[in-house]
Amino acid sequence: MPSIISVSNLSKTYGSGFTALKNINLEIQRGEIFALLGPNGAGKTTLISIICGIANLSEGRVTVDGHNISTDYRAARSLIGLVPQELHTDAFESVWGTVSFSRGLFGKPKNPAHIEKVLKDLSLWDKKDSKIVTLSGGMKRRVMIAKALSHEPQILFLDEPTAGVDVELRKGMWEVVRTLQAAGVTIILTTHYIEEAEEMADRVGVINKGEIVLVEDKANLMQKLGKKHLKLHLQGKIDKIPPELAAYNLELSDQGNELTYNYDTKGERTGITSLLGDVRNAGIRFYDLDTSQSSLEDIFVSLVRAP
Repeated sequence: MPSIISVSNLSKTYGSGFTALKNINLEIQRGEIFALLGPNGAGKTTLISIICGIANLSEGRVTVDGHNISTDYRAARSLIGLVPQELHTDAFESVWGTVSFSRGLFGKPKNPAHIEKVLKDLSLWDKKDSKIVTLSGGMKRRVMIAKALSHEPQILFLDEPTAGVDVELRKGMWEVVRTLQAAGVTIILTTHYIEEAEEMADRVGVINKGEIVLVEDKANLMQKLGKKHLKLHLQGKIDKIPPELAAYNLELSDQGNELTYNYDTKGERTGITSLLGDVRNAGIRFYDLDTSQSSLEDIFVSLVRAP
């Protein structure tokens, strides 16, 4: 699949000497949903700001559908819709007015039919005449998305799109994102909600301390880095793990009533068969067992904690 955004050897150093981004190389594929994950201060918003032409890069090159963001800014920016993390709207303007105004900022001719479609797609049509100040936080967030879509961009950046939005509205927002992708829009989102990336993304990038740690297809990432956990529910409580089981690095939990064995899904041998035999030989009996897979959150935490 061809790239619609190409970031090459990008670095950003501020006048104070602080380096926010270090040699970033990233390709965003046309039509995908790409989730950019990272802790606070990792450089997510700085990277988005540079790609969108809001901040200047110190070194490197960024192209948007072949347009250099530095030398061909207007053409590149016209392809991008941005929903920033902070809500910035004219509180006393109507929903219709503010979305229409945003379209005009990009030099697009009036197109009431498009504005109507965007508002209906975002469940804002019945609020079109309402002043922004009267809307809930979730509705204001939807207005920000409508403003970003007003000029019919090919790419949509969502910087923490569901921050401060309740669970029900968050899931509704996910449906909106899926609809946009189905219509051919490329979507890049940053999020603190790992389940959001796990639910929505085709690929995941992890940024930490201004550097890209990893970019991977979500399914491949979870297969390669995910671990499985075998949990044994014991018939009787034990106070400590017997020395003969030390090699398995078991974890004792639930006040001594559960043993957990972590194993690598990439390994040729899981060691489960020998473990169960050695547990039996150690005189430990269990009445049930179950397995679970590492979540994307587990993988993310392990990546950003890595030295």
